[in-house]
Parts: sequence; structure tokens; C-alpha cells
Amino acid sequence: MTLPEPDAEFLARRGLVHTVTVDGPMTCVVLQDWRLPQGLNVTTADLLIRLQPGYPDLPPDMWWFSPAVTKANGGAIEATQASESHLGRTWQRWSRHFQPGQWRSGVDGLESYIALIDRELARCAAIAA
Repeated sequence: MTLPEPDAEFLARRGLVHTVTVDGPMTCVVLQDWRLPQGLNVTTADLLIRLQPGYPDLPPDMWWFSPAVTKANGGAIEATQASESHLGRTWQRWSRHFQPGQWRSGVDGLESYIALIDRELARCAAIAA
């Protein structure tokens, strides 16, 4: 499976080290050593984004980290307590979902989704501080 051209171009432009793997019906994008904001327990973690059939018309749903990410003081971050096995690894699931109409088919893609992930990480790190 190849990513849509705008997604592949975005990843190349940013120089993001990644792999794309098919896992059943899902396309899995793993971004290695994703930089995390200060205030969390680790500085980098692998970030897994699972793209459902129909992407990019249908939005991604949730994302996963390995190793698990907590607040720097060890406290849990809301809606991250579940672990799942994907691609032969254990991943911490970040349960975050779009509201109806929030994903714009034909406009949004990995670039906007990763920006959303970064905003959520910054929000969680600020709460941890």
C-alpha cells in the first residue's frame, strides 16, 4: 500500500523517518522517534497511525505510542490506559475521535492529523506541568 501523494510528499518534505505497512484492512504508518514535548515521561516514542479503508475520505481514528507516554511525574493521561498489539508490538492507545464534520475530505490528510496530534500532546504536557 502506498500513501496518497500529498501524504507521501508531506513526510518526505519533513524528513520524517517512517514505515508504511498493511495490517489486515488497515494501512499502518509508524513514525520513528517522534519528538514529544517537555512534561512527558519520555522525549521520543514511535507513533503509530492506522488508516482505515476509505482514507483519506474517511478520517483516522486514534493513534498509538510505543513506549507508553505518561506525565513526567508518572501520572496517567486521560483516555490512554488501553494497550493493543499491532505489527508484533504493544502500543499505548490514545483514544481521540473526530466530531462529525471535523474531518474535511479532500482537504485533510496526515499533515493536518499530525498537527492535531502535536496540539494534543502539547495540551497534555501543559496539564502535566
